[in-house]
Amino acid sequence: MSQSAFEVLESGFLTTVQDSGRTGYRRFGMPLSGAMDQYALAIGNTLLGNQPDDAGLECTVMGPALRFLQPTWLSITGADCLPLLDGYPVPIWRACLAREGAALALGATTQGTRIYLTVDGGIDVPPFMGSRSTCTIVSVGGFRGRPLQPGDVVPVGGAAFPPSALPEDTVAPVPEGWQPRQHAGRTHVRVVMGPQDYYFTEEAKATFLSSAYTVTTGSNRMGYRLDGPPLKHIKGADIVSDGTPFGGIQVPGHGQPIVLMADCQTTGGYSKIACVISTDLPLLAQAKPGDKVTFSAIPAMQAHEERRGMLGEIAGLGQALAAYGRSRSSGAKRLDVKIQGQQYRVLIEPL
Repeated sequence: MSQSAFEVLESGFLTTVQDSGRTGYRRFGMPLSGAMDQYALAIGNTLLGNQPDDAGLECTVMGPALRFLQPTWLSITGADCLPLLDGYPVPIWRACLAREGAALALGATTQGTRIYLTVDGGIDVPPFMGSRSTCTIVSVGGFRGRPLQPGDVVPVGGAAFPPSALPEDTVAPVPEGWQPRQHAGRTHVRVVMGPQDYYFTEEAKATFLSSAYTVTTGSNRMGYRLDGPPLKHIKGADIVSDGTPFGGIQVPGHGQPIVLMADCQTTGGYSKIACVISTDLPLLAQAKPGDKVTFSAIPAMQAHEERRGMLGEIAGLGQALAAYGRSRSSGAKRLDVKIQGQQYRVLIEPL
């Protein structure tokens, strides 16, 4: 049950509710959707003590302005946008407290493309097919199946304090030495070749792995269209339609690669020369038109190891924050209480 909310004052360029995606329904034609930069969303949630796949806001290029209707812990991750809370700078990749009535302004990205705003308890819009992610293509999920607009009041789930924060804190600490993976501005991504790399000449495969491709203005949440040296097929581009994964790289007859992204179609009939590994998809999520992208191939087993490493990093951060919070609280208990209709969060410390 939602206990708090925030109001949208300005919507930004494209602000939607996203979680880790709508899994299990692609066989029925429903896109995965979810955060383009899954790492930034997971870290933002972890900093708050949420589940890594809880719903947050994905903001593209220009973030929104919000007013918090109750005290709310929040975290801003992904691309830096010089955020201001009541006119004062807010650190990114940290948990921060917004007081009741506080106004948060997320500006234009200084590097990268996508900003993520997570809140304590997650955004509590109704799930659709097991996910709170917005799919604007078919207008389902998220907040009424659409990007946020001025005047929207978005519900937030009730939760305990972030594991490293006490009520008097306004910025929660992080474990000493911890640094997030900074994806914005990096454009080299790793791929696993296939599943139809045999449709391409050896020269085309060498060109793909040695050339720089430019992200075009035709790129969006469905796919990143790239421009660069064309890739030649042996006997044409078409295949019998098969599954199209997030990160698959299709090459139509014109020879220019298209990297399929979170809202991509579920099947397609163009040959795929390679697939971007999941650990590096956040790099592309932060790329903007005009950025250069290069590729290198790694074995599938290494891709699995990289995935396990990233998940281990996220889990390790959560465990470190929880342990630190326990050491600070010294047995204190945190309670949500309501007095005369007003919600309070109370810390009870032993004598």
